[in-house]
Amino acid sequence: MIRFASLGSGSKGNALLVEVGRTRVLLDCGFGPRELSRRLARLDVAPESITAVLITHEHADHVGGAARCAARFGWTVHASFGTAAASRQLDGTPVRRFDSHTSFAIGDLEIHPYPVPHDAREPTQFVFADGEARLGVLTDAGSITPHIVAMLKDCAALVLECNHDPAMLANGRYPPPLKQRISSAYGHLDNGQAAGLLRRVAHGGLRHVVAAHLSEENNRPELARAALAGALGCSADWIGVASQDAGCDWRML
Repeated sequence: MIRFASLGSGSKGNALLVEVGRTRVLLDCGFGPRELSRRLARLDVAPESITAVLITHEHADHVGGAARCAARFGWTVHASFGTAAASRQLDGTPVRRFDSHTSFAIGDLEIHPYPVPHDAREPTQFVFADGEARLGVLTDAGSITPHIVAMLKDCAALVLECNHDPAMLANGRYPPPLKQRISSAYGHLDNGQAAGLLRRVAHGGLRHVVAAHLSEENNRPELARAALAGALGCSADWIGVASQDAGCDWRML
């Protein structure tokens, strides 16, 4: 059985906890040891019980707390070759490097990385499996590739980036270069792009969909929910949202 929960999702810090059997893995660690421990306590999880942390890419909201937490709590750190090379925040930290096309295992957890288009050195996202069910995660990608679609098909749960509403971004107060970066093919998915992907990968066995990495400035949870619910033809209440402050509680497969 796979369990997963978000500790927080957004530009101020990201972390997703995935558990199979006795194996607990954190996907990204954008929080320092004290804040991470506080957020884990909401889930009744001790930080020392986590086996490893996987880093998606070198941006601070994903890697900022990884080195300090790994040193404090005894975790192993895993990152792609490019991410390990590009992340100064991992300097001096032992890193187990992986190829972004090659699957591997940590304890009871099967891990399937895949590359995504984002403005980083070698950004990866992941599918997690226990031999029966699959959890697909996609945040921090600016566009959808055929390989992304292939990786996320047949997942029983999906955590999908819904970073921004295009109209809110266009009419918001961000400077034009930042707006261009966010909306580019190497930036972040908007609600409509996430909904389009969901239409392509949805199937009858889909049990959970969680919207993630919402911009606090350029999106609202009800907009993300409505877009994903429209893609599935379901009630908006069925769609979960991983918020910046509260993340989302345990979900099970």
